[in-house]
Amino acid sequence: MKNGRTPSPIPPNAPLLCRGVRGATVVSENSAEAILFATRELLYTMVQVNQIDPDMVASAYFTTTEDITATYPAVAARQLGWFDVPLLCGHEMNVTNGLPHCIRILLHWNTPKSAKEIIHVYLHEAAALRPDKEDVPPVPAEEIEMVMKHWQQETISR
Repeated sequence: MKNGRTPSPIPPNAPLLCRGVRGATVVSENSAEAILFATRELLYTMVQVNQIDPDMVASAYFTTTEDITATYPAVAARQLGWFDVPLLCGHEMNVTNGLPHCIRILLHWNTPKSAKEIIHVYLHEAAALRPDKEDVPPVPAEEIEMVMKHWQQETISR
């Protein structure tokens, strides 16, 4: 059992599904050295805790807050030998009071694991980005009913 999750036995010949694995970390300064070190640390941790074979990674998307510009964080993946994985970098939305100096990674991973077996990794101050599921405010029941009625009407009219 890792991080409170009980792995389900993976049957032989289980189908591979593309799953998302998220991670985030922060850097203390906008320098190539700090960005590459933090990104390597995050990527390595994501791979280790989820037992990811890089050959099974379909693609990786790296984002940074707009205050990180010294280098592409995807270079860290190349440094770790990820030469055949498609990599893409971009900037996060500039949200008021958002966490500064933040690097995020989204891996698209082909795996037989279930979504609940995936361990998302948030290091250092980035741990504050992912509240516990209990802290997510509920959707009002009236809103759900309204959406369902609209969906049913649309389905019937087709």
